[in-house]
Amino acid sequence: MKRYLLILIATLLAGCGKPKQQLNVFFYPDYIDPSVVADFERQFDCKVTMDFFESVQAMMAKLAAGGVSAYDVVVTGHWSLPALIQRGLVAPLRHENIPNFANIGPQFLNPKFDPENRHGAPYLWGTTGIFLRKAKDKPVEETWGLIFDPAKQPGPFLLLEDARHCIGAALLYKGYRMNTVDPKELVEARDLLLEAKKRSLGFATGSATKSRVLAQDAMMAMAYSNDSLRGEVEDGETHYFVPREGGARWLDSLSIPAKASHRDLAEKFINHVLDAKVGAKIANFTRTATANKAALEFINSADRENSGIYPHADVVARLEYDNDLGEHNKLYDEIWTQIKSK
Repeated sequence: MKRYLLILIATLLAGCGKPKQQLNVFFYPDYIDPSVVADFERQFDCKVTMDFFESVQAMMAKLAAGGVSAYDVVVTGHWSLPALIQRGLVAPLRHENIPNFANIGPQFLNPKFDPENRHGAPYLWGTTGIFLRKAKDKPVEETWGLIFDPAKQPGPFLLLEDARHCIGAALLYKGYRMNTVDPKELVEARDLLLEAKKRSLGFATGSATKSRVLAQDAMMAMAYSNDSLRGEVEDGETHYFVPREGGARWLDSLSIPAKASHRDLAEKFINHVLDAKVGAKIANFTRTATANKAALEFINSADRENSGIYPHADVVARLEYDNDLGEHNKLYDEIWTQIKSK
């Protein structure tokens, strides 16, 4: 009897096997197709735990507070990545472990903010503009004046909880560049935003701008393209555009925190995401432009031809990145503090 019991215990233990590897991922909400994560779990016999953040500031604060060892993969942006590198919060990528890096479009390689893509694998990109409910009786004038000119305001609106893009919109409306370090121009943008803030419903994160316009709580919002374009699918009476004065362009990458516990598996995850068909699945799900050139042939044709997702050349010419300005970043921090505190 004792012999049979030992055999039974040994069989049960053999069936349990080794515990699955764990991968901890830190993402924006709705920024990856869940089926891509599930496929990766099956392929590599692991468990992926997703945690989410709503703003760049929240992500950076959490990494600085110990997240560098809590997470294995994190979404970083063209503005946040240089700051994370400078603070030692992200690890260099071992490109030899990520062969699908070859699928990245040439325009996204070797960017100034991350030379040789040492710390980030380009993922998705988009724009910042206006998401609104279309007026039934007249065409929309595609201008930032809908927010900054009281005479053009079509109804209740939201400002975006994004310091550089919010201030950048005001600068563009005034005819200035998004990355100006001229104190006089920044003060003009501050005053314009303070006046708009008085007429607004306040500030909201990207996903909230979409949901509140869809709920008709707001008529329009300063918003990111990916949130807005998903909103257009849910409600055909809404519309997203980059104003004629120009807008912000953004590029997000996948990075590995400096003290990631599962670096090998993290690089396998990044390589999986950079597969052409997987990249297309993500782009189709998020309705966001992909940096993966090899994925373009697998993108839904309607999305590939949608100028809101893949802007025409004349719109691209009006887009600007909000660059890391080094010591001049404090000018924007000060302006933002004044805007939010009044």
